[in-house]
Amino acid sequence: MSTTYAENRAFAGSFDDADRLRRLRRISKVARLMDTAIRIPGTGISFGGDSIVGLVPGIGDAGAALVSLWIVNEARRLGMPTRKLVKMLANVGIDTFGGAVPIVGDIFDVFFKANRKNLAIILEHFDEDVALDESDEPRPMKDITPNARRAA
Repeated sequence: MSTTYAENRAFAGSFDDADRLRRLRRISKVARLMDTAIRIPGTGISFGGDSIVGLVPGIGDAGAALVSLWIVNEARRLGMPTRKLVKMLANVGIDTFGGAVPIVGDIFDVFFKANRKNLAIILEHFDEDVALDESDEPRPMKDITPNARRAA
């Protein structure tokens, strides 16, 4: 059973600001994981789960598309207008079909970041400029080496 735009808006209106912010943070984390979680040192190139699972022929790009569609569905549940959802679906389609091309598609996945584009559409719509996990800066790694003084 499909819902109307008015029903979607009423459902979206039931979210309080804290819940909406939690959902936006979750979307942001998933988008980062899928598109920019790993940075190649010394370059401006980053990639994520989308590029990695896309290496698996056939099912990899389909699995990545399902995650991308989850982001679009969350945006719908938050009350995004249909025209923006269509734009987001177009990004997912370009990413899915572009990434499905053997070899060239794997390179395409590294550079076309549909989830980050869709996140930008969502944040722009809700006029959110808070740092949800937008930082593409490398995070310092935690030092897990044993301390020589403690070991002695």
